[in-house]
Amino acid sequence: MKTRPFGVTLLAILAGIAAVLAIFHTLQYLHLLPFNLGGVVRFFAFDLFGAIMWGIMAAIWIWVVRMLWSMNPQGWLFMVALATLNLVLAFVSVLGGSTFQALLPAILVNAIVLIYGLLPRTKEAFGAA
Repeated sequence: MKTRPFGVTLLAILAGIAAVLAIFHTLQYLHLLPFNLGGVVRFFAFDLFGAIMWGIMAAIWIWVVRMLWSMNPQGWLFMVALATLNLVLAFVSVLGGSTFQALLPAILVNAIVLIYGLLPRTKEAFGAA
């Protein structure tokens, strides 16, 4: 069993934060949380689809946290792919009528996860050199 480096622990924590942000956006699109927290959140006038997309992202992030915690190399691959998809979804949400400020926390966390996940030492920890 591999020992978990501090950087991988940090990535798992950041992935957990990304999951919480995705859950937060899901609840906003379901109109269970106020839309004006951080700005307006809309998804092309069809908020249910936005809620479904962010909910799927949240579920996958929770799975990725578990994979990262157990040092599974597939967790690293899914983390990189999911951070990229979350960035795309956030920018599509901005195009769909959401304000940039409302999605800025999700954009920042996913960008940090993606950048940190692509560093050579992080790849090396998962054997993805």
